[in-house]
Amino acid sequence: MDRFHALTSFAAVVEAGSFVRAADRLHASVSSVSRHVAELETHLGARLLNRTTRRLSLTEAGQSFFERCVQLLSDLEEAERAVGVATLEPRGTLRMTCGVTFGARYLAPAIAEFEARHPQVRFDIELSDRFVDLVEEGLDLAIRIGTVRSQALIARRIGTTTLVCCAAPAYLRAHGVPSAPERLAHHACLTYAYSPERHVWRFVDAHGGAHGVPVGGPAHANNAEILAALAVAGMGVVLEPDFVVAPQVRAGTLVPLLPGYAAASLPLQAVYPSRRHLSAKVRAFIDFVAARFALDPAWSLTQPAPGAASATP
Repeated sequence: MDRFHALTSFAAVVEAGSFVRAADRLHASVSSVSRHVAELETHLGARLLNRTTRRLSLTEAGQSFFERCVQLLSDLEEAERAVGVATLEPRGTLRMTCGVTFGARYLAPAIAEFEARHPQVRFDIELSDRFVDLVEEGLDLAIRIGTVRSQALIARRIGTTTLVCCAAPAYLRAHGVPSAPERLAHHACLTYAYSPERHVWRFVDAHGGAHGVPVGGPAHANNAEILAALAVAGMGVVLEPDFVVAPQVRAGTLVPLLPGYAAASLPLQAVYPSRRHLSAKVRAFIDFVAARFALDPAWSLTQPAPGAASATP
């Protein structure tokens, strides 16, 4: 038995007062409407309608069932309407994850601005530098740095970050300035746990030559910001995304190294489980952050610091 069609047919017959008018309302044949109602009565094991040649009337069981049937169909219609609106207008809770430093510094202002434009959206945010399984943990979206290798996920590039090799002035005075990537093997290098190659740093020279350098040192951590803080304290050299070290470089507490060599540029990506049935809240937020982060991002060291005064002639 098709339960939905059975309920719909029964309610239409009661409301229309006849099988013929119910069939017209449902754009169905009289025989199909009659069959659906008969199947429903058989399924329930109760007669719902008293039928005579002149009129229909509800039995006592039919009256009770009709009231519940109307409520069920009304609730279903309301649920469908709510989902339909949600696919057009951003609303509901957006559950997402992002790395700790990028989330706190750059994603938070974007979220606040987006929520001001779309007040019917709420955010449930997990900041973590670990890998998070979006499907297993029921998340709508992740903001991730680097290439997404899972074929089960869709990634949209929303910006770029560049790795910067740097150290504190005090460290460089004590240990010297490395003149080439290979010299880093003789320096105290602070390494990041979630890097694809934890103890190898890679650079490209002006002629396109690749340089892969084994590195190690007194600290290894799963958070980039603590490594930057240790570098500022003079503990060693770091290779960090510009969104992590841009404030320290601008303040002069960290000094970029190896000017003739480029470290990797990495994509900043919005990642979600599937394009199918992508909700309005997720689609709108991805479009928003893509526009916000794509051009002249605040963390880029090629751009002036946010709020910096323009030079005057």
